[in-house]
Amino acid sequence: MKVILFLLVSYLLGSVPFGLLLARLKGRDPRLEGSGNIGATNVLRVAGKTLGLLTLLFDTAKGFFPVLLASKMGGDPWTVAACGLAAFVGHLYPIYLRFRGGKGVAVALGVFLAIGPFFVFLTTVFFFLLLYLFRYVSLASICSSWFFSLVLLLFRAPETSLLLSLIVAALITFRHRANIDRLLRGKEHKIFLKGGA
Repeated sequence: MKVILFLLVSYLLGSVPFGLLLARLKGRDPRLEGSGNIGATNVLRVAGKTLGLLTLLFDTAKGFFPVLLASKMGGDPWTVAACGLAAFVGHLYPIYLRFRGGKGVAVALGVFLAIGPFFVFLTTVFFFLLLYLFRYVSLASICSSWFFSLVLLLFRAPETSLLLSLIVAALITFRHRANIDRLLRGKEHKIFLKGGA
C-alpha cells in the first residue's frame, strides 16, 4: 500500500504542467505556439528566458523530489526507481492535460540528479558540447539520454538505475519522433547562441 501511494504521488506531481502554468502568466499557451511542447525550450521561445528557466527549474524539481522522498522514507532501490519513472511518465502523459504532456528531458534530469549527480554532471557536459556544435536542443537531448545510460554501464551502476535510464532514454527518443523527422529533413529549429547565427 505504501509503494502504491509513493507511485501515485510521484505520478501526480510529475503531471503538474508547470510550463503551461508559467506561460499563462504572460497570456501565452505553448501548446499553440512554437513546437507545441510544454517544456522549457518551447516556453523560452514563446514566453521568454525567465519563464523558460523557471519551467526548467520546476520540471527538474518534480523529477528530483519524488525520488529523494522515496529514498528518505525507506523505499528499496526498485521502489525509488519506480517513483522516478512514475514522475517522468506523469510529465509525458499528465492526467491534468488529457495525457498530452512534454518530452521529459528536464524531469529526467531531476530524477537522475537524485540518483547519481556525478553521472548527470558528465552527461550535462556532453549535452552542452553537442548543443554548441550542432545547436539542436532535440538532438542534444536524445543523444544525452543514451549517453547517460552508457555512463552508468561503464561505471557499473546498480541495475535498477541502468534499467530506469534505458526506459527513460527510449521514451525520450519516442517523444522526440517529430523532432527526429524534422532533423532528417533539415527543418528542425536551432537554438541561437550569443554571437552566433
